[in-house]
Amino acid sequence: MSASDMNQICAVDGGGTGCRATIFRPDGAILAHGMGGPANYTTDTEQAVGNVLNAVRSAVEQLGHTRVRLDRMIAHVGLAGIMNEADATALTSRLPFAVCRVTDDRTPTVIGALGDEDGALLAVGTGTFVAARRNGAIRFLGGWGPEIGDQASGAWLGRELLSQTMLASDGLEPESDLTMAVLSRFDGSPSDVVAFAKQARPADYASFAPQIVSAAQSGDIVGRRLMQRGAAYLNKALDQCDLSDNHIICLTGGVGPHYETHLAPQYRDSVQSPKGNAMDGTLLLARKRQDELETST
Repeated sequence: MSASDMNQICAVDGGGTGCRATIFRPDGAILAHGMGGPANYTTDTEQAVGNVLNAVRSAVEQLGHTRVRLDRMIAHVGLAGIMNEADATALTSRLPFAVCRVTDDRTPTVIGALGDEDGALLAVGTGTFVAARRNGAIRFLGGWGPEIGDQASGAWLGRELLSQTMLASDGLEPESDLTMAVLSRFDGSPSDVVAFAKQARPADYASFAPQIVSAAQSGDIVGRRLMQRGAAYLNKALDQCDLSDNHIICLTGGVGPHYETHLAPQYRDSVQSPKGNAMDGTLLLARKRQDELETST
């Protein structure tokens, strides 16, 4: 089957909170959107596959089944938890598309943010990863998960705030309005903080991030210290990216843009708004795959 036989393209962007599918024409005109539930391939493979299919079917239903042939469609799927080529191949084999390429969700995020330009992406939400793009090649740093990584992320900030709150309650670190507010949230009981931490998930820790950002902006000593520590990690990561003066830097995610003022001056001056989001990147990658097929025929 040649590329000219496939007159629709599907892009899928999936992560731990949900999955989106978009069907569009080769010229980029969007035809339909579909939504599905969480789709992290490592966390729950069967759930991820099911929700990718649900998102695609949801988009198909908007168009009417007679107008859509998945077995004649090019697709790109960017999914959280795709760790290697074996994962990508296994997922591809379970999807109904004529031509399908699977990557982890970081690659479309980088492509969406940077577009065709070289530079660096600081993607800082509940988790964190840093990416550097040079001459089209992408190098990733971090993104190792909440147990051993995700420095500077919302989850990391929240966990560190609770740690600082406990140290302050023991008199080992200075109190601040921020630590007192946190302890008050737990009715002044350090043992309740411990009980929370025993069952907390990354999103639970990340719920403290807006409070930390706001406190830092107001000059709270603990809030500023935490943001500065997070920025120190991001600055080190950027040091490893070997950027030139004309490379751009984009900050994305719920926390990322709040680090701009804490970056080193040489990096702060290169910050630009992202050109797009992960779905935009997925669409670009799907169209690139179609272009490759047309060139090869």
